[in-house]
Amino acid sequence: MPNVIAINSAAKKHIDAARATSDETLLAHIAKNDRTSMHTLYARHNVRVYRFVLRMVRDTTMAEDLVSQVFLDVWRTAAQFEGRSQVSTWLLSIARFKALTALRQRRHEDIDQDDVLEIADGADTPETSLDRATTSEILRACVAKLSPAHREIINLVYYHEKSVEEAGQIIGIPQSTVKTRMFYARKQLADLLRGAGVDSVAA
Repeated sequence: MPNVIAINSAAKKHIDAARATSDETLLAHIAKNDRTSMHTLYARHNVRVYRFVLRMVRDTTMAEDLVSQVFLDVWRTAAQFEGRSQVSTWLLSIARFKALTALRQRRHEDIDQDDVLEIADGADTPETSLDRATTSEILRACVAKLSPAHREIINLVYYHEKSVEEAGQIIGIPQSTVKTRMFYARKQLADLLRGAGVDSVAA
């Protein structure tokens, strides 16, 4: 029994040490086929990556599959990470590329059509909307009605707390373009929120 306790204690120390390790160090270990580091990185980031992808593809099964693909890529290409951005930014870049590729393959190129249908289906009065949804739910619904480009910017900056520079790196556009999209996205979001009877949420 003491031996079992000692083994469990050693394993726990190894896991705790991995959890306290930076993402960059974890990637360096993953590049050397360290599965514990891979598990730690996955546990640390899989929920964020899943939510990011889900907002793009709007399909839970596809999102789950894409998350698996993202981390499989990380396992295969960890040695290629050059440290030019945060690991979380690199992960979302991979996730975005895979989500866009999947959307093209699914031949749902007219993504705006889905937005039009949502707007038509959600033609409730502000009172009805407020009765059946919380303010946060209304906010999410309004964000969903933004154009794909504007929705992407809002998701990265507000939901994933990425800086203008990091958002530009993920999408592959200049910082000035990120700022322009942010300006118009916030303006449109404010209009949508007012239309839904919500004036107190900052756009």
